[in-house]
Amino acid sequence: MAEIRFEITEHIGELSQNAKGWAKELNLVSWNDRQPKYDIREWSPDYSRMNKGVTFTAEELIKLRDLLNQLDFSEE
Repeated sequence: MAEIRFEITEHIGELSQNAKGWAKELNLVSWNDRQPKYDIREWSPDYSRMNKGVTFTAEELIKLRDLLNQLDFSEE
């Protein structure tokens, strides 16, 4: 399997952290030297390992924001 290269170009924010110190974060990440994308996934404390996540272009993230703004979270 080919090695995956990444560079976190901007730490935007932490969403949560588990008992082992892994943090679910929103970051701007360049994968394999490509244009950075917005990325949500869990990272180990030293950023040497990560879990599966999801990436978004700016346009996709704007659409997600708009969809989330339509939700009524008061029912939860």
